[in-house]
Amino acid sequence: MKFKPKDMTVSRRDFVQKSAMAVGSFFIVPRHVLGKGFTAPSDKLNLAAIGAGGKGTSDIFNASNNGVNNVTALCDVDYKQAAKSIERFPNAAKYKDWRVMFEKEGKNIDAVTISTPDHNHAVIAMAAMQLGKHVYVQKPLTHNIYEARMLTEAARKYKVVSQMGNQGASNPAQLQMVEWFNKGLVGPVHTVQIWTNRPVWPQGIPTPSGKPDMPEGIAWEQWVGPAQWVDYHPGYHPFKWRGWWNFGTGALGDIGCHTIDTPFRVLGLNYPTEVECSIGAVFIKDWQPEYIPEGCPPSSSVEIKFPATAKNKTEMKMIWMDGGLRPFHPDWIPASEPLSTDGNGANGVLMIGSKGIIACDMYGNNPKIYMKNGDKVVMAKDSKYAAPVNLPEYGHQIHWTEACKAGFGSDKHKGLTSSFDYSGPLTETVLMGNLAIRSYMLRKAQGNGFDYYGRKKLLWNGTDMKITNFEDANQFVSRPYRDGWKLV
Repeated sequence: MKFKPKDMTVSRRDFVQKSAMAVGSFFIVPRHVLGKGFTAPSDKLNLAAIGAGGKGTSDIFNASNNGVNNVTALCDVDYKQAAKSIERFPNAAKYKDWRVMFEKEGKNIDAVTISTPDHNHAVIAMAAMQLGKHVYVQKPLTHNIYEARMLTEAARKYKVVSQMGNQGASNPAQLQMVEWFNKGLVGPVHTVQIWTNRPVWPQGIPTPSGKPDMPEGIAWEQWVGPAQWVDYHPGYHPFKWRGWWNFGTGALGDIGCHTIDTPFRVLGLNYPTEVECSIGAVFIKDWQPEYIPEGCPPSSSVEIKFPATAKNKTEMKMIWMDGGLRPFHPDWIPASEPLSTDGNGANGVLMIGSKGIIACDMYGNNPKIYMKNGDKVVMAKDSKYAAPVNLPEYGHQIHWTEACKAGFGSDKHKGLTSSFDYSGPLTETVLMGNLAIRSYMLRKAQGNGFDYYGRKKLLWNGTDMKITNFEDANQFVSRPYRDGWKLV
């Protein structure tokens, strides 16, 4: 069945309707009306943070731009985790439920940073966009492919300025690699190798058991949100949720939007056509491999195939490795040189073409070319593509706030490096790997067409968001939502 964009709403819409009425009474006064020396409202955004601890701490701080923008509200289910943001913005109203925040503060909010665990991204971002709020959403944009498509469509429908929090997208070093590729220095790219040292949190372990006491002050109902209900456990909050499918998206979701971004941008990629994977098992007893279907595996290798594009005129395979796996050293890179300089080679990207290899670290840093003829090309230290000075995270959040002020469809909006028009398809590609991994775990129940290790090449129709040769895999395109939290 083809998924079609719908008139998307989040249930419990009372607060949306009330807040929309309040927002309707707001208007912007142009600078020339106020006169010299006054700051026009259009030059100062009112920001709210949903998820104000962890990565949300820097997201809202960078978006505030040292007081250039107001922070009017902070929402976090655990004020202890958000303590630094609360201290930085003492005048901001505090909430534990984002729905209550929108109802009470809607008229005072222009734009929202959303830095919650992955499973909450889509329902919160959808509600914010329905209220006409601009949105900055941490990577991965969503928990599953269907949600990514829905948010991409919603940003256009509600005419809001959007940005995903993969800050390397704003690193100008990526433009150096685009220029090198466009000049034909490495020829068409047939293989991309990407690897990471993640997970650096528990994965491939038994599901947390028992019911320990919950620390005082945590709004657990709001933390669980649209996911299937589980009781509080320190194996989930505040950080270890990443390794559980109910909440997180594993190593791919954590780092894929950073590292896959580079070839996606340089090569002009779009929807893939095939995906296949292998995963590491754990050995819990009797030296028999054990797979925990509720959890992400300790390691994985995923191969995603892309058709030729207008920029990269050949079919291409992208190979992702995590959990300590790493590609072999290509012949054109000297054995004395590391494949990346990121954390002693912990994370890296290789784009292998017919004439050379473009290599870089996480976020597109330290780009270089290893030519087939033995030459090496590096970016000049005084290059126009050098990272900006005194702009945190390459100015990724600040670029978004400036685009919010300029408005939907403005040149600043069109110049954003990770608006949902771009980051939606990127996120879908990242989450294709997880679809393959979760389908792999079905092998015991579905033996036909699988080899001994449970592998199966999955064929993907990107337009329809559908695996065409293994119907059971399509259950992972979306997810079941808990009552009261549905995205429809």
